[in-house]
Amino acid sequence: MVQAPLPTTKVESSSASVAGGRPRRGLSMVTARPWLLLAPGLIILAVLMLWPLVQVVVYSLQDYGLREINTGESNFIGLDNYVEALTDSTLWTVVLPNTVGFAAVAVFVTVAVGTLVALLLARLGVVWRTIVSSCIMVAWAMPAVTGTYVWTFIFDADRGIFNSVLQDLGLIDGSVNWFTNQWTFYAIVLLNVVHHGFPFVAITVLAGLLGVSKEMLEAAALDGAGAWRRFWQIIFPTLRPVFSVVIILSTIWDFKVFAQVYLMPGGAGSNRTVLNLGVWSYVESFGQNRYGFGAALAVLLTLVLIVITIVYIRSLMKEDEL
Repeated sequence: MVQAPLPTTKVESSSASVAGGRPRRGLSMVTARPWLLLAPGLIILAVLMLWPLVQVVVYSLQDYGLREINTGESNFIGLDNYVEALTDSTLWTVVLPNTVGFAAVAVFVTVAVGTLVALLLARLGVVWRTIVSSCIMVAWAMPAVTGTYVWTFIFDADRGIFNSVLQDLGLIDGSVNWFTNQWTFYAIVLLNVVHHGFPFVAITVLAGLLGVSKEMLEAAALDGAGAWRRFWQIIFPTLRPVFSVVIILSTIWDFKVFAQVYLMPGGAGSNRTVLNLGVWSYVESFGQNRYGFGAALAVLLTLVLIVITIVYIRSLMKEDEL
C-alpha cells in the first residue's frame, strides 16, 4: 500500500517564509537602527568639525591671503606650503624642539606631581581628602587665560612678586625680565601648565589607588618592603592602564599648548625663540596674513595629534581586552 504524502502544514510554509526575504529585511533594519539613532549627532559633528577641517586642508593647498579673501578667488599652489614649512629652519631649530621638548618635560612633571598628590590624598581621611581634593580642583577649573595672567604678574619684571623676593634676599640687583630668555620663559610656562594639569592626574590616579588591594600592600610592608618598593612592584603594575591613559592625554594637551605661550610677554611672535607649533601657525595666519601657510602648519599639528590619539585609542582597546 502506497502511503500518500503528508500535506504541507502551516508550520512548513511559515518556515519557508523564514528562509525568504522577510527576516533579511528585518535583520537589515536591526543593523541600520543604531546608525539612524546616531545620524543626528554624526551630522552635527560633521558640520562643526569635519567641514572646518576640510576647509583648512583646502586653504593649506593655496596661496591664501587678504587678496583672496577680498576677491574670493582661489590660488592653488599644491604642496608648496608644506614644502616651505618642512624646509624652513625655524621648524627644526626652534618650533619642534620647543613643542616636543616642552611636551615631554611637562608630561613627566605633571604626572609625577599628580601621582605624589594622589598618594597623599590616599593616606588622608575621608573629610580631609574631600577638602584637599576640592581645593586642588580649583586650579583645574581655572581658565588657562586667567592662570597665564596670574603667572605673568608673579614674574613681572617691575611689579612681580618673584623679583621682589629675590631682591629682598639679595640674590639679584634690580629687575630681571624672565620672559626674554627661552629657558626661563618655558620654565614659567611649565609652572603654569603643571599647576593647571596636575589635579586631573591626581584625581584619576587616586581613583585607581582606592582600588588597589590593601592586603597586598600590608603583606608587602610586613615583608619589609619600603614605600618606594611597594609603589613600583604593586601600585604601578596595577595602575599601568591608568598611567598610560593619563600620560597620553597629558601629551595631547601639552603638545598643543597655545594660550599659556601666546599670552606671555614675547610669546605672540615678537620673541621668535619661544615659538611652538600652535603659536607659529597662529602668527603666520593672523599676524602675517599668510592663511594658507598657517593652515599647512595647523594640518601638520593635527596629523601629529591624530597619531597620538590613535595610540590613545589603542591603549584603551588593550585595557578593555584585559
